[in-house]
Amino acid sequence: MERKLYLREIVARFEHFLAVTWNLGEECSLSTDEIAAMARHLRQLDPYGHLVVGHTFPDQQDAVYRPLLGRADVVTGVSLQNGWSAAHRQTWTWIVESERSGHLWVVANDEQNPADLGVPPDEGWKGFDGLARGERGRPYTRHDIRKRCLWGTLMAGGEGVEYFFGYRLPENDLNCEDFRSREGAWRDAALARAFFRDHKVPFWEMRNADERVGNHRRGDGAYCLSKPGLAHVVYLPTGGTVRLDLSDDPTEYDAGWYDPRAGGPLRPVAPARVRGGGVVEIGPPPADPSEDWAFLLRRTGG
Repeated sequence: MERKLYLREIVARFEHFLAVTWNLGEECSLSTDEIAAMARHLRQLDPYGHLVVGHTFPDQQDAVYRPLLGRADVVTGVSLQNGWSAAHRQTWTWIVESERSGHLWVVANDEQNPADLGVPPDEGWKGFDGLARGERGRPYTRHDIRKRCLWGTLMAGGEGVEYFFGYRLPENDLNCEDFRSREGAWRDAALARAFFRDHKVPFWEMRNADERVGNHRRGDGAYCLSKPGLAHVVYLPTGGTVRLDLSDDPTEYDAGWYDPRAGGPLRPVAPARVRGGGVVEIGPPPADPSEDWAFLLRRTGG
């Protein structure tokens, strides 16, 4: 009864906002039947049909999520908690698994482990050096979060990210009073959104296709988002060159580079137009070749 009352109150207060996502619990350990009952109750209360998603511990995803696959009456997707560098592979995994079940999920990343660190403050913020140092794994910065978590999620076909600040670093999830501590991370997110919006990338029609860039295991290599005949995006987390297999796509494309760190217009590529029908090879980015870059092919005249 208390849960029903709480849901009724929360829906009454917030249902009118755009793009609300109802998350059925932080690290939820409810049974499948309890999750289903809670989701159905939410759907009855909410007249706007907002997303209803589940969330659980990283090591319990198979146990919690698999029984929900294919059940269109329960959840519309999942909200993932994973190590920041695993976001791409895990997002892709649950998109593919849900599609195979016949009910495609909207998948987002909402908590970046390790749990004590999350997304660190920006380098230089009140003397912080920007480096998240934990007992396990290598130290990392918000630039790693941009590359592997933010762009990793988007290039897997994910909805987006919700940033988590851990509990050990300055301005963390337990005591944050100054969101300017992550100004650089917000800017990174805005520039990623600007890429898809300003350059008219039809992401809603595109699918992850890492195999086109040789990343068959969805690991730490290049990422690819693709719609043959329309557009292809290649993201290079550590720079390098583009080798894109378009053997099945003879379309002519306009090409350009995008700087995820500075944004702005596309940088020119030589040649400016690329025709598919084979493997397309493009040299290094126009500047800072060891940094992350996005490469865009859009159908000529499209």
